[in-house]
Amino acid sequence: MEETWRGFACRHLVFEEQEAVVVCPKQEKANGFLAVKTEYWDAFPEAVELPLLEEGFHLCYIRNENRWGTDADLDRKARFLRWVQKEWGLQEKCVLVGMSCGGLIAMKLAARYPELVRCLYLDAPVVNYMSCPCGFGIGEPLGEDLTEILDALGMESVSELLAYRDMPLDHIGELVEQRIPVVMVAGDSDRTVPYCENGILVEKAYRNAGVEIEVFIEPGKDHHPHGMRKPERAAAFIKRQFE
Repeated sequence: MEETWRGFACRHLVFEEQEAVVVCPKQEKANGFLAVKTEYWDAFPEAVELPLLEEGFHLCYIRNENRWGTDADLDRKARFLRWVQKEWGLQEKCVLVGMSCGGLIAMKLAARYPELVRCLYLDAPVVNYMSCPCGFGIGEPLGEDLTEILDALGMESVSELLAYRDMPLDHIGELVEQRIPVVMVAGDSDRTVPYCENGILVEKAYRNAGVEIEVFIEPGKDHHPHGMRKPERAAAFIKRQFE
């Protein structure tokens, strides 16, 4: 029996001991483009994944060992993307779809492997660890997430994290230098990943450098649900980058 996901044919597999999935668009619409969900598979797919599948994009995901963009996960993901592109005959560059911690993974992956990335979709992205999960600003401190990130990075205290120089914000300059377009969505009432401490850092750097960025701030929206009222606008931005 053919596997399906949200009405689209898919293939579940294991790549380098990690669970993965590739979803195919309707054959008559297939355009050779690839979208990559970087974290939280099957969460809020209506935000942009389903619209992109409807437009003819393939979609894939591989499970991470953690949510904090460590080198082993990023390198495995890059190898997986190259394999998917070759196996399905897709274009070399893709769009990374990053929500929350998936946003930080997308930013770090694009900085590390810019040759694989056409553009980024960032949705309430974690950019500044001092904001999330530490909660040093206006956001809520996330105790369990703080323990999780320290474990993932092999640290024993927040003081070590204060000196960490591999946060997503440390890679914004590389994204700007590579001129990787960004479409970003966020809520103006996000108490978990406040835009004024996270996404705004990307927006300011991009606008100052004259690199293409489109930002949609949703009024009254908290961290969840991800996405926007008119997801087709984000999908149109992404599709334009592949034309």
